[in-house]
Amino acid sequence: MTDASALPGQPRGGALNGPATPRAVNVLAPNPSAMTLDGTNTWLLSEPGSAVAVVVDPGPLDEGHLRNVVDTAERSGKRVALTLLTHGHPDHAAGAARFAELTGTKVRALDPALRLGDEGLGAGDVVKAGGLELRVVPTPGHTADSLSFHLPADRAVLTGDTVLGRGTTVVAHPDGRLGDYLDSLRRLRSLTVDDGVHTVLPGHGPVLEDAQGAVEYYLAHRAHRLAQVETAVEDGYRTASEIVAHVYADVDRTLWPAAELSVRAQLDYLVEHGLI
Repeated sequence: MTDASALPGQPRGGALNGPATPRAVNVLAPNPSAMTLDGTNTWLLSEPGSAVAVVVDPGPLDEGHLRNVVDTAERSGKRVALTLLTHGHPDHAAGAARFAELTGTKVRALDPALRLGDEGLGAGDVVKAGGLELRVVPTPGHTADSLSFHLPADRAVLTGDTVLGRGTTVVAHPDGRLGDYLDSLRRLRSLTVDDGVHTVLPGHGPVLEDAQGAVEYYLAHRAHRLAQVETAVEDGYRTASEIVAHVYADVDRTLWPAAELSVRAQLDYLVEHGLI
C-alpha cells in the first residue's frame, strides 16, 4: 500500500462524506465513474456558529442527493442562503435549478446561462454570508467558465475540476484551453506561496493536504505530457486519436476519449506557440 503522504498533494484518505475543515462539509453525490472518481463533491460551507450556509456545486440532477444536502445543512441548524458553481459541467451544475427551488436561493456562476438571479461571479469578487468569506479566483482551462474559491479562514481553496483529489484533470477542448489552464495552475500556486493556502477541497476525490505539492505535480505532469505530444508529432503521429494511442497507452482505454480532448488542446497550444 502506498503511503498517502508520498502521493501528489498528500490526499487525506479516500472518499469523503462529512467534515473536511472547520468551515467545509462534503456531501458526496452518488454518481461515481471513471471521470467523476468517487462522485461529485458538493461543498456545504459556513462560519462556525452561523445559521446560514453556502453550497458550492449542488451536483447532478439527483433528487435524493439534493435533498440530502438540504437535510445535512438543517441537521446542523443552518439554512442554505446561496448557491455557487465552479463551472457548468452537468455533474456539478445540472441540479442547480432544482436545488434553488428547494432552498429558495439564487445561483451565482461565471456563465450567465447558469445563473438564477442578477448577480454573477468574477475575478476579485468576495462572497460573504453569515460571517463566511469566499474569494473568487478565475481558473479557466478545464472549461472557459471554471472558477475556484479561496476560503482564507481555513487556508483552503475549492478547485472544482481544476485540481482533483486523485489523478489529473481534462482540458476539455475546444472550450478548455491549455494556455489558460497553465496560467490557472500558476495562479493557484501563488495562493499557496503568497496566501498560505495548504488545503485543496476538490470537485472530485479526497481532500489534499499539500496544495502546493499538488499544483507543482500538475504543472510538471502537463509539461511532461506536452513534451510527449510534441515528440509524437515529430515521430509522424498526426491525428489526436493516433497520439492518444501512442502517448496514453498506459492509461485505461475508457479514459481515452477524455484524453483525446486534452491532446487536441495540447496540439492547439503547440501550434499557437510555433512549436509544431
